[in-house]
Amino acid sequence: MSSDAPVPSLADLRQEIDRIDETMHRLLMERGKIIDRLIAVKKTSESGSAFRPGREASMMRALAERHEGLLPLDTAEGIWRVIIATFTYVQAPYSVHADVSAGDAPVRDSARFHFGFTVPYVTHPSAAAVIEAVATSRGDLGIFRMDQGATSGAWWRSLAGPDRPKIIARLPFIERPDHPAGTPVFVISKPLADASLRDVVLYAAQFERWHKGANEALADLGGEVVASAADANGLSELIAVPGTLQPSDLQNALTKAGASLSQLVEVGSHAERFRVK
Repeated sequence: MSSDAPVPSLADLRQEIDRIDETMHRLLMERGKIIDRLIAVKKTSESGSAFRPGREASMMRALAERHEGLLPLDTAEGIWRVIIATFTYVQAPYSVHADVSAGDAPVRDSARFHFGFTVPYVTHPSAAAVIEAVATSRGDLGIFRMDQGATSGAWWRSLAGPDRPKIIARLPFIERPDHPAGTPVFVISKPLADASLRDVVLYAAQFERWHKGANEALADLGGEVVASAADANGLSELIAVPGTLQPSDLQNALTKAGASLSQLVEVGSHAERFRVK
């Protein structure tokens, strides 16, 4: 007698798919009921913000680590991003403001992939307009392409100050070749009640004089210049360094390398990106 299991029919397989689809839908509705209870506990509808960058990064890291099988990681990440962003929106409605001065398509792709279509997407002609829209909102987000410092000026300087918006994320968080929304962007929000992840800390640095040796000094510290713009006040740079580095150590290293630093102000932080092959 053969020990092989009977081959399921096409109808049987479709019935299994329907069962799984129904289960996923019911679980999403169950998640919605829990979110309703969460709103009552956290009172996010009153505070105006439901963003928790640390928890979101932890959830996405776990998803990438456990993912396997036929379903592309792009699809799984996109589905979970929409779920997270939409339920955040349900807790406390928000909009995503985008600087499209360097083109709309890449920023729109990033916004739709990471926040879905339920969350309103609002375009602005400049980085300054995005920052002010976030600053005057109840709990909105702003996104900027990381490669447009020359066209938008030193927008990061407008984030300096305790009550100004701050960088809370760098997207995409899960990095891999051929990411469908791979344009690197920063996300800003008004200062959050819960401390953001500080794997990477960002500083707005103003220089009276720059020296090429400062790049090597930054690299030795595990940091980098993310964006740069020159104006009448000198050279302004957005610098990213490990969160364990003290500001005084950063300032001493840059000065020792020959750079003349006139100002160094923290303007945000974000999680270390998760890289997959």
